[in-house]
Amino acid sequence: MRTPFSFAVIAALVLSLAVAGSSVAGSSAQKAGPTVALISDIGKFNDRGFNQNQLAGLNKAKTNLKITALAKQSNSVSDYIPNMTAAVRQKADLIVAAGFLLGDATATMAKKFPDTHFAITDVSIHGGTPFSDKKGKPLFKNVEGLTYAANEGGCLVGVLAARKASAAGKKVIGAVGGLKIPPVDIWIAGYKKCATMAVPGTKVIVGYSQDFVATDKCKTVAENQLAQGAQVLFQVAGGCGLGTIKAADEAGKWSIGVDVDQYKLGKRVLTSAVKRVDSGVYQAIQQEKAGKFAGGSDLLFNLKNGGIGLGQMNPAVTAADKAAINGFKARIISGQLKLKSAL
Repeated sequence: MRTPFSFAVIAALVLSLAVAGSSVAGSSAQKAGPTVALISDIGKFNDRGFNQNQLAGLNKAKTNLKITALAKQSNSVSDYIPNMTAAVRQKADLIVAAGFLLGDATATMAKKFPDTHFAITDVSIHGGTPFSDKKGKPLFKNVEGLTYAANEGGCLVGVLAARKASAAGKKVIGAVGGLKIPPVDIWIAGYKKCATMAVPGTKVIVGYSQDFVATDKCKTVAENQLAQGAQVLFQVAGGCGLGTIKAADEAGKWSIGVDVDQYKLGKRVLTSAVKRVDSGVYQAIQQEKAGKFAGGSDLLFNLKNGGIGLGQMNPAVTAADKAAINGFKARIISGQLKLKSAL
């Protein structure tokens, strides 16, 4: 025969199990990975470079860090804020803006949603409007900059380009940029400076397609530079720049890729100036998951920490070429060679 006491014991036991179960569930929820959104710029995720590589960083984090990943492609500038707004509505903890072109939209959203974290590629939050005052003091505590010393990579391929042009008997090289914006010009600044240092008298022709997508526009700029005697062309124009590689192939001249290893995208690619934007995205997500998001500061990627480098080398790159490149690299890492970030 059951007594009131036994019913009380059973009730207490059931209650304690329920509380324990609730505690375990809560603990599990706390350990779940954050939700992270990546917003592309107008180059889109199929650009075989800048945006696609950031998507690779997001997908790596999804697999390794067990996050919820939201990839939102911007087909036009007008998509930036709607894509970010959609990410906020989907409760994104961190929103990564894929480049300089998203600067104004990121600042607008960061101000409107101060409890959401933002990171932006190729923008220093100490670099003035819209993220800091004139003295470089950050205006947002919920925005982190993902910055790259691309001039260092530009320098190394400038050395190579100048040497190859000189070996061909004509000291003329070219650079085909997309839009004339700081993340493009920083590559070309290093390229131009070190080319003229490595081979004095080298002429560097610079042109812009005003586009990051249409390959025919870059091909036209490239063909104009080839007509002026350029022996090597450095593309700094995202997907559009594939037209530069094609133009060089057709003319029997050399080309140099950008952002990712583009060696296999042409028949005459010497190498590529690589920017590890995938690592930038991944490290920002690591910080977010660890509760160490560094709003109000920048992450810097350069030659010294492996955030900037070179891709696969063409067999035409000689031991002497590599030695010259490594000499400049050592001077940059040691601080002996200082490079400007603007033309």
